[in-house]
Amino acid sequence: MKEKNNLMIWIMLIILLLLAISIVFVWYKENKNSSLLEKELTKQEKVKIISENSPLTSYVYLTKNASFPRQNKIKKITIHHMAADLSLEEVGKLFSLKERKTSANYAIDKEGKIGLYVEEKNRAWTSSSPQNDHQAITIEVANDEIGGNWHISDKSYNALIELCIDICKRNNIKKLNYTGDKKGNVTLHKMFKKETECPGPYLESRIKDIIKEVNKGLDNVNK
Repeated sequence: MKEKNNLMIWIMLIILLLLAISIVFVWYKENKNSSLLEKELTKQEKVKIISENSPLTSYVYLTKNASFPRQNKIKKITIHHMAADLSLEEVGKLFSLKERKTSANYAIDKEGKIGLYVEEKNRAWTSSSPQNDHQAITIEVANDEIGGNWHISDKSYNALIELCIDICKRNNIKKLNYTGDKKGNVTLHKMFKKETECPGPYLESRIKDIIKEVNKGLDNVNK
C-alpha cells in the first residue's frame, strides 16, 4: 500500500513538473515575441521576421495594436486604402498610437514599397470585424489622390497584386473569389462598417481586375 502511495506521489510530481515547464515555455515565447514590438529592430531580427512573412517586405515595424495569435487559419485578404498618402514609417507611427486601436498586417506606399506591422500569425485590428480579421491578411494602400476617387498609383497597384499572389501562395489559397459580400475570400472594409467608403471608389472599381491578375499569377505558380 505504501509503495502504491509513493508511486502516486511521483506521478503527481511529474505531472506538476510538466505543467510548470509548459507554462514557462509559453511565458518565454510570449515575452520573446513582445520584445520585438514597437522598437527599432536589428538587421538579423528583420531578416528573421521577413522570412516568416512576405519576402516582398522592405520595412518592418511591429505594433502592439494586434491580437496574439490569430484564432483562425488564413483564408481571406481584405483590401483597404489609407485615405492618405503616408510613408511606411508614418504608418508605423500611426499604428503605434494606443488610443487609435488600429493596425494592418501590411501597408503599401505610393512607390510600391511594402511594410509589415502585424505578423501574419497574428490578427491585425483593421476591418471593424474580429471575425474577418482573424481569417484575413489585411492590406492598407496609400492614395496618390486625396478625396475624389481616392486613386492609387500604378506602383501601388502592381505591388498589391504581387503581395496578394505571395500571400495566397504561402497560405495555400488556391484562388481568390470576390462575391461582393462577406462570403468571398476577398473582403472590403465597407462590408463591415457602413460609415466608411474604404477602400474608396477607385480600388473598389478595380477589385475584379486585381483578382483576375492574382489568379493568373497563381495559375502560373501552380503549373
